[in-house]
Amino acid sequence: MRVPLSWLREYVDLPATETGRDVQAKLVSVGLEVETVEQTGAGLKGPLVVGQVLTIEELEGFKKPIRFCTVDVGTANGTGEPQEIVCGARNFSVGDKVVVVLPGAVLPGDFAIAARKTYGKTSHGMICSTDELGMGDDGTHGIIVLPPEFEPGTDAIELLELVDEVLDIAVTPDRGYCLSMRGVARETAIAYGLPLRDPALLDVPPPNAHGYPVKVSDPFGCSNFTARTVTGLRPEARSPIWMQRRLQKAGMRTVSLAVDITNYVMLELGQPLHAYDRSRVAGTIGVRRAQQGEKLTTLDGAKRVLDSQDLVITDDRGPIGLAGVMGGADTEIADHAEDTGTTEVVIEAAHFDAIAIARTARRHKLSSEASKRFERGVDPRAAAAAAQRTVDLLVLLAGGTAEAGVTEITAPSAPRTIAMPANHPDRVAGVAYGRETVVRRLQQVGCDVYGQDELIVTVPSWRPDLAEPNDLAEEVIRLEGYENLPSTLPTPPSGRGLTDRQRLHRRIGRALAGAGYVEALSYPFIGDAVLDQLGLEKDDARRRTVTLVNPLSDEEPALRTTLLPGLLGALRRNDGRGSHDLALFETGLVFRPTGEETKAVRLPVDRRPTDEEIAGLDAALPRQPRRAAVVLAGAREQAGWWGKGRPADWADSVEAARTIAREAGVEVTVRADRHAPWHPGRCAALYVTVDGQETLFGHAGELHPRVIKELHLPERTCAMEVELDVLEQAVDGALQAPRISTFPVATQDVALVVASDVPADAVEKALREGAGDLLESLRLFDVFTGEQIGEGNKSLAYALRFRAPDRTLTVEEASAARDTAVALATERTGAVLRGA
Repeated sequence: MRVPLSWLREYVDLPATETGRDVQAKLVSVGLEVETVEQTGAGLKGPLVVGQVLTIEELEGFKKPIRFCTVDVGTANGTGEPQEIVCGARNFSVGDKVVVVLPGAVLPGDFAIAARKTYGKTSHGMICSTDELGMGDDGTHGIIVLPPEFEPGTDAIELLELVDEVLDIAVTPDRGYCLSMRGVARETAIAYGLPLRDPALLDVPPPNAHGYPVKVSDPFGCSNFTARTVTGLRPEARSPIWMQRRLQKAGMRTVSLAVDITNYVMLELGQPLHAYDRSRVAGTIGVRRAQQGEKLTTLDGAKRVLDSQDLVITDDRGPIGLAGVMGGADTEIADHAEDTGTTEVVIEAAHFDAIAIARTARRHKLSSEASKRFERGVDPRAAAAAAQRTVDLLVLLAGGTAEAGVTEITAPSAPRTIAMPANHPDRVAGVAYGRETVVRRLQQVGCDVYGQDELIVTVPSWRPDLAEPNDLAEEVIRLEGYENLPSTLPTPPSGRGLTDRQRLHRRIGRALAGAGYVEALSYPFIGDAVLDQLGLEKDDARRRTVTLVNPLSDEEPALRTTLLPGLLGALRRNDGRGSHDLALFETGLVFRPTGEETKAVRLPVDRRPTDEEIAGLDAALPRQPRRAAVVLAGAREQAGWWGKGRPADWADSVEAARTIAREAGVEVTVRADRHAPWHPGRCAALYVTVDGQETLFGHAGELHPRVIKELHLPERTCAMEVELDVLEQAVDGALQAPRISTFPVATQDVALVVASDVPADAVEKALREGAGDLLESLRLFDVFTGEQIGEGNKSLAYALRFRAPDRTLTVEEASAARDTAVALATERTGAVLRGA
């Protein structure tokens, strides 16, 4: 909502010294978000005056039409002689009144005006357009042509109200009443402690039987409909300068006098209105729900197919407008430039259901100034005053006559009351306000308050957001000042803090970050297309998704069953923007329905749900395991003076899983596997031991080339995904810190020849078990295949580190432990000591 300060002063007697910044600070203190204060006319310096065009000479021989004009500017130029000005615009004629800037003036943007020779003539000034004066676009893209009543030489800066301040307020959905000058003025008056001149306090005639016929078939959708008729309008009448300028400053274009007046009153009172050309309305005006498939051409020229839930305005022919959103083209007010302009109008001021209007606006992708106000809540009692204000302005500015008939259809309603303990705001804020302060603040926002310890509060009609005691407490607190609330940190009870699960998740994130991975948070939504690109089989459990009723995107309507699509999308975007060496990770929930979920029930809102109802809701939820995933591409180690770099490969993704498992003190078993979307020859299944049984907890490796091509990923992209819930189950007690021995280590290397199909993990397990307690670490440092060891075999070379906690090991002890380890590996895997 754009609020000109000069307009705001009409309703609140602000001190003359108050600037826009001062008002901004006051409004922010009462809870309004004033984003900017715009200085209109900043840097503008006269003389800027009204001029009358005396002559126009067309200059020939130039690429574009140029005119040499003489303009009467009165005595503003010091001589009284006509001013000679060169101008390229063509939307004015001899005798027109225009805005002239004379030499010595400065326009916005520090544009100094001086006499200069151009197109073979000397131009002593300039005839101005709205853009050149910083007034914004008026839709004409030409010179400002003023009404004829202004005398040449009149100061145009004051006439056009060029110097002003405009507050741009971001109105939150619960403060819809501030989408009007009336609402902002009320908040300003409260902030300054000044009286408010309410523009809605008008003498309104009572309804009678002579008004324009109206029939409301849906009183729930339309609780109030006021209709007034004005006849005898002058079609050539134009909006006065002051009204045009206020509309422009508020961010609206001028259209025609009747339309400008309805927009002006909407900005002033917050009540959207619509004016119908009476000659184009056939019979009774009605309000009803649309019939499925009915059609309507709206004012923007679009032909719309209506839904049965749309609320429409009708006449005897059918729909003539989308209620509360936009009028129809068939009853549009004729422009004053037409030969036969509108001379009779029917004014509509109605109150429509907020939800119905919001859904219609979204259904037709048609957001308007009217729908924006209705869906946030409009004062239902302002309709009659808004209609009267519109009638008064039409009579005053267009010479019309208000018909005596007044139509007002109102659905029965009672004032909304809220019972609240007088000390409720005190308990909410932790501040002792006292009853008098609570009552005073509630009365300031328009409430009627009765009672002593228990207050009965009648809510004003323009505040639909006040529905319960906490809302009233918020009003008291914001007006007393959020900045006055004490800052008190809560003291948590002893023994509370992060759970073991939370600590593990944080350690995992820190460990991956320490290993060079960057955390990327992605949206938890997927579509079938990406599951196809990942090459998942039709019966893959990851294809069983939970579909959202109201998804953000039709292309991604389901909750994710794997973290990989979001991470791979982030990797693709970063690679496309020049970052080719990437290592990303994410931890988060996935959603894996089992098919056994029950249908969710709608919980009551008038009471606390029972334990059975909450349990039923939980039963409807899918399984939501927490997972961790990484993706890698490009160089894992950079090249430099220290040596060659190394590209990321499948082993790095496996090592990422081991990094995660180490944070839980769990060993990972790695076995070859085939699992989409990984390469069938470079895919590892990852197992941990849970209750004595090996349990699959994830996969790692290089992605399938077909997947890489489908997703447009870098070559040899690798990925890993594991389930942290399984990892937690594998944790055996508290994580034990390693023992550090002060005695030296004894290193023994062994090379074992085994069949090619024997997993290295099986050999490693046998070596660990056979080496016993003296083994400190075991590392595979070489894999060799070749003729020397025979076809179908491979050589695995391990480095074994032995250390005792209480003594220095002898060579014999280390060798004996190594031999025992080799013997067990031979027994279990058929390994043969290489070279033996």
